[in-house]
Amino acid sequence: MYTSFFGLGEKPFAITPDPRYLFMSERHAEALAHLLYGINEAGGFIQLTGEVGTGKTTVVRSLLERMPGHAEVAVILNPQLTPLQFVLTICEELGIFVRDEDTDSIKDLVDILNKRLLEAHAKGRRIVVIVDEAQNLTPETLEQVRLLTNLETASHKLLQIILIGQPELREVLARVELRQLAQRITGRYHLAPLSKAETAAYVRHRLKVAGANGEIFTPAALREVHRLSDGVPRIINVICDRALLGAFTQEQHRIGPSLIRAAASEVYGRSFSPPWLRLLVTSSAAIGIAVLALAVWLLLDTYRATPSSPAVAAADSQAPEPAPMTAEPTPVSQVADVADHDMAVLLETHAGETSTEAAFAQLFSLWGGHFDPANGRPCDQALAQGLECVYQQGSWGQLRTLNRPAILTLVDDRGDAHQVVVAGLDSTTAHIRMPSEDFDVPIASISRFWFGDYLVLWRPQVRTPRALSAGMQGEGVRWLRQTLNAVQGRPTEEGASDYYDEELVQMVEDFQRRHRLRVDGIAGVQTQIVLDALANSANAPLLIAQDSTSAGASG
Repeated sequence: MYTSFFGLGEKPFAITPDPRYLFMSERHAEALAHLLYGINEAGGFIQLTGEVGTGKTTVVRSLLERMPGHAEVAVILNPQLTPLQFVLTICEELGIFVRDEDTDSIKDLVDILNKRLLEAHAKGRRIVVIVDEAQNLTPETLEQVRLLTNLETASHKLLQIILIGQPELREVLARVELRQLAQRITGRYHLAPLSKAETAAYVRHRLKVAGANGEIFTPAALREVHRLSDGVPRIINVICDRALLGAFTQEQHRIGPSLIRAAASEVYGRSFSPPWLRLLVTSSAAIGIAVLALAVWLLLDTYRATPSSPAVAAADSQAPEPAPMTAEPTPVSQVADVADHDMAVLLETHAGETSTEAAFAQLFSLWGGHFDPANGRPCDQALAQGLECVYQQGSWGQLRTLNRPAILTLVDDRGDAHQVVVAGLDSTTAHIRMPSEDFDVPIASISRFWFGDYLVLWRPQVRTPRALSAGMQGEGVRWLRQTLNAVQGRPTEEGASDYYDEELVQMVEDFQRRHRLRVDGIAGVQTQIVLDALANSANAPLLIAQDSTSAGASG
């Protein structure tokens, strides 16, 4: 919308990662150097922490691009796994073929992994496992992670593990029961937000990549960006994007601090004053207090010098008691009307219904299941009911593609996290399900609080590895071939081949291309979920009605 107005080739502050916009501050470069150094050391753990939005993902992407040629990498984005699932995921990420009968025993999986590690070591190669959002690892899985570092030769550790997470990860690893794991951490680095100078350089860098020729943000505006974002890149992006849109609507080619404050007000849902005004108010208050103190002192001094008056006079001088104040209640109907259209109000009025437990209870019910907080972790209960949890970071477009009800993590203006279930979607509105009632909320109203974190449930149709790829054989491959044929209108054979050949690779790539998935010919979890949603053989809950989904897919 505003790109042509500012002479830009594209939007410079999109939240989705793009390697062309990579900005390596001094802090990011130092964090990357720590990781690269650790990879070339003798194994063990490396820990990288940082607040949400400080650029941990940027560092990981840079690490993957600069990974030494002798290294093989397994990246685990969803750490909410049991110990067995964790080891199985490492095997799948490394392309290790695992038979169905080996997926029930953690000992068998570790033996298979150890064999691969020894083969890699003999060839002079290193295996690196990167675990994102590691603060979500359970103590049981963390203990299994520690045990994996026992895989070694007489002189070398065979596995290098990098734990990346929010500051809570440091608290998790500080527990007494995890002291053995903490002692094996060979490098720690905490990623701090950008400084004032780095914030300005970051904004200018992104504008330059997008095609800007001149200075769009004034120096004062850049200082306000840093003040109101605390130097967090993700928030910088959102504020600057809103500021560009605001300048466009006002036909201003230069953005000053007032536009930044207006943009930040939209992002945070509250108004911001200029720093000088806050200083003025503080100074005025201090002067007022000093004057008041002087007046009180003079009054007391005068009182002490005056003879006592008769009691009657004192009684007459008493001020009448103020009448009790009564607050007028907000009409319930008014709150309900506002909540139907504003996510901010909904989060405030229904804060007691946005816990993780409440959200999982609603999501389970959509699948015809039951969730009881007393029965253990949600994803373990899902497995017991034939379901699987899939945690992702993405966009509304990705949610539409997966087409399954989802739990969204929303962060309100106070920084509190809320879990809400999106049970339906249309072009502009999301259907939010809560324990007490449902709400239709504009997507734009939700986007202000959503940074892309979500979780979906799905029911795999066959017992299969989480990713199917060329060379595999089994019932999972047969299901993939038959379902692709059915969805794409081709005849399905009862005795279809169960071997993942080149023809099936091409079929998967065509399907991925059509549905805007990553085109790699590998039927991973996302590809399987989209395929299963289109087939919908189990009458599972859909985010968008099947007829409209089909129409969108055919286009």
